[in-house]
Amino acid sequence: MSKDIKKMYTTILGDSFPMEMKISFGDQTLVYKKRTWKIAMEDGSVDERGIRYGENPDQEAALYELVNGNLTLGDCQFIEPGNGLVSSIAVEDMLQVGKHPGKINLTDIDNGLNILKYLTDKPAAVILKHNNPCGAALGTSLADAYNKANRCDRIAAFGGAVIMSRTVDMDTAKMLSENYLEVVCAPDFEDGTLEVLAQRKNLRVIKMGRIDRLADFENYRFVDFKSLIDGGLIAQQSAVNSIRTAEQLMDAVTTSKGTEYRCDRQPTQQEIDDMLFGWAVEHGVTSNSVIYVKDGCTVGIGTGEQDRVGVAEIAVHKAYVKYADILCFDKFGIPYADLAMEVSMGKRDAADKEAIDTQTQEDRAGLPGSVMVSDAFFPYRDGADVGISQGVSAILQAGGSMRDFETIQACNEADPKVAMKFTGQRSFKH
Repeated sequence: MSKDIKKMYTTILGDSFPMEMKISFGDQTLVYKKRTWKIAMEDGSVDERGIRYGENPDQEAALYELVNGNLTLGDCQFIEPGNGLVSSIAVEDMLQVGKHPGKINLTDIDNGLNILKYLTDKPAAVILKHNNPCGAALGTSLADAYNKANRCDRIAAFGGAVIMSRTVDMDTAKMLSENYLEVVCAPDFEDGTLEVLAQRKNLRVIKMGRIDRLADFENYRFVDFKSLIDGGLIAQQSAVNSIRTAEQLMDAVTTSKGTEYRCDRQPTQQEIDDMLFGWAVEHGVTSNSVIYVKDGCTVGIGTGEQDRVGVAEIAVHKAYVKYADILCFDKFGIPYADLAMEVSMGKRDAADKEAIDTQTQEDRAGLPGSVMVSDAFFPYRDGADVGISQGVSAILQAGGSMRDFETIQACNEADPKVAMKFTGQRSFKH
């Protein structure tokens, strides 16, 4: 029996979740209402829907908004009702519905906001794929920020979600329309931009006016639940990024067996700026992770690995692959993978590919002068050595390893010397 597999992705599953959910913490009760939207259909009828489906097409899912109850646990007061972002998206906020949004679309938006809330001072853009940033950048304008973020990883940005901190103008809209994207989310859209974005029929365009208030969320926490296979739950306070200024960075210094080890070189202002930018991005990257950033833009992002030296190497590998791709796209207007295929089929001169490969190696994928950011300490110096071998000029890590002295030695032995700072804070996200 034949089966149309594509229908799996276009079917709206529906859900069996109740319209209201209550969670009690002792004598405190939080009330949640399921978010649904009334969608006008092509035949003139109106259909009320929740989210499309969960992580996979056969998983029912529901989106709930906190509508009543204030929660205080210990000294921590959590976000109060009426401050919703993703959970309060109304039908009028869906400026272009495209395909009906699913769980992954919404969590990508949410994690983009989770990063952007620390990057509100300048135009910023984050492109996410499967709840991880594949490109993030600050810019002199929104178009500049989006262009940089897209060029970080043009390959992974295909089918991604773009979250931006400023109103979408015509220049940005034209760039967005050139790519296949699942979601575009911004605080507003200038006149005429929606007509440009409408060229992408299945694109979801979401207006979220409260993006301009994201800084208000910076120090709030939420209750983070992890459901276990036996029906149990782990509840934790969400993480808060406490490294927001240069003064909060710690000197890389430690003592081992009575000897003090100190990083010889202090970072420049640009390196400090990149450290703070990179730590904000790390707040939304699945751990174990290492990223490389340069001039307010990601260069390579390594996510979700089991060992730190391995993820440092993966981030380098990805930087090389993406750098070759953007060189190829700039020069020939095609992806690097297509160039390699044409060469293998004899349709293009091998010298074209060799030129791209040579320049990528000579430029070391743009990694020289970048800042290496690790979401936890380096247990050995081998992780830092990966970045140093690629020419990073500075490193930011949590510090606190028994072998911090080895990593300090690695920075001091480098030629030129590498600056390093500690955060004193881990930034794990699972």
